[in-house]
Amino acid sequence: MAGSKYAYVRRFELPDNLLPGTHIVFRLDGHAFHKFSDEHAFAKPNDLRALELMDHAAQRLMEEHPDILLGFGESDEYSFLLKKSASLYNRRSAKIATLLTSFFTSAYVYHWRDHFPDTPLRYPPSFDGRLVLYPANQHVRDYFSWRQADTHINNMYNTTFWALVQQGGETTTQADATLKGTISSQKQEILFSRFGVNYSKVPERFRKGSVIVRDLISEPQPESNVEGDGGHTHSPRKKRKDKSKPQYTIQILHCDIIKDDFWLARQHLLED
Repeated sequence: MAGSKYAYVRRFELPDNLLPGTHIVFRLDGHAFHKFSDEHAFAKPNDLRALELMDHAAQRLMEEHPDILLGFGESDEYSFLLKKSASLYNRRSAKIATLLTSFFTSAYVYHWRDHFPDTPLRYPPSFDGRLVLYPANQHVRDYFSWRQADTHINNMYNTTFWALVQQGGETTTQADATLKGTISSQKQEILFSRFGVNYSKVPERFRKGSVIVRDLISEPQPESNVEGDGGHTHSPRKKRKDKSKPQYTIQILHCDIIKDDFWLARQHLLED
């Protein structure tokens, strides 16, 4: 087929390789998830089952692709950091974006019943994905700081909004008007004075989002061999466990990634 008269059509496929030596950030968002969450009766302002399902799909994606070092999720959104030297699909943009989006989506559907055993999936969810390149480490840190700050802003608004509706008896239109123009401290005052809610006590999962990190647990060590007693025995040579590659573990955290502590403890995230 490659040598047929029709093969000329391949010349219309334009190269879309990503710039080498740059950090790749992949972000996906749920498509029309307001409708999806209403159809499946997600709890407001946060549905723990839905958030854990997002985390589950994200973890499966990171297990499948070792080039992904970090994930950050909130609501129906997840962002992933690939290492600078990632060579997945020769860094072809469309290939990477479609592969990661489709795998995440299929994992979300596959594990739906694990988190919603009593709620049938009424129609297929969908996600869109995009890739952004960042040349400097600070750009990466600022990106994830932006997403976590956005999590805090959205969750504070939603927590206060649904308290006004569910406990305060306001309509959604009235609650929106009540909160119009308010700042963070005013929302916290509404929560505490009217509903006895101390926002700082709201679970960190809701306030800070989910952080999935590929943590380094051992540095690479040269491979070595162990012989018998002084080399005089006839026992076969035994090879120690291969430690020529760094060893990692993937864990889910709910912590601050804006301050320096998280990044100083995990310098491998930004250094190849």
